Amino acid sequence: MSSQDRTSSRRARILKISAATSAGALFLSGCSSEAQTGWLPSDRDTTNHTGRIIDLWVNSWIAALAVGILTWGLILWCMVAYRRRKNETGYPRQLSYNLPLEIFYTAVPLFMVLVLFYFTNQDIKAINATSNDPDRVIIDVRAKQWSWDFNYVNEDKYYQGTQVNLDGNEVSADEFPTLVLPVDKTIELQLNTRDVQHSFWVPAFLQKMDIYPGRTNVITLETGKTGTFDGKCAELCGEYHSEMLFNVEVLPEDEYDDYVAGLPSGQVTGEYDRTYNSESSEVRR
Repeated sequence: MSSQDRTSSRRARILKISAATSAGALFLSGCSSEAQTGWLPSDRDTTNHTGRIIDLWVNSWIAALAVGILTWGLILWCMVAYRRRKNETGYPRQLSYNLPLEIFYTAVPLFMVLVLFYFTNQDIKAINATSNDPDRVIIDVRAKQWSWDFNYVNEDKYYQGTQVNLDGNEVSADEFPTLVLPVDKTIELQLNTRDVQHSFWVPAFLQKMDIYPGRTNVITLETGKTGTFDGKCAELCGEYHSEMLFNVEVLPEDEYDDYVAGLPSGQVTGEYDRTYNSESSEVRR
């Protein structure tokens, strides 16, 4: 066996060992719960949407990883297969065009983009779908600089948040405004703002929606597990934007009913809202 053959055989063994090691590491990492959810800050049962969002996220990364492995494999193969051999001089044979290859290079990325668009569009439509369930819980969420108000429309009750931590002193999360929801119920969150643009974001719900002056945006979801989750404004809204935090507490239905019964009656009106050119709010469902 020539030295060139021995070198090629050694290189092939190294590539096989590397590929096997990488595949094994990937397989083992997939056994962890964090890997199965794509390291997202939630699990499949937090709401009726989180499982769908996790699947889209994880499958997109799997597709990206497969494309990356194939691309790097082809690059490495070309580097080895078409390297300059000993005693070779000049440039290799040049090809002016290769129509089948060019069609392939155009069609494959286009197909990949269309597939990703199709599944993403299907999930977006499902996530943004609204419900006409007469038993749904309707909550009017009103963002303001720099806190939150919550109107429990069905029960004609309200919670009015106060600005916290505006003096530079650290405060406990227990003092944050709290949005309380019942578990296993369809929730309609009607998002409004009293002043500038804000954004409603609960990372554990894997959903975020901007809130614009003069317009009502809607998030519809079904809670799936009890617990307390962090919420925040995700749109730069002024000097104390970083303090615009809130809690979301999902309770059993009887505890939710007891909580709402203890709130003040009525609704937080728009008397303190800033006025804009729009005559009325437009509800976007």
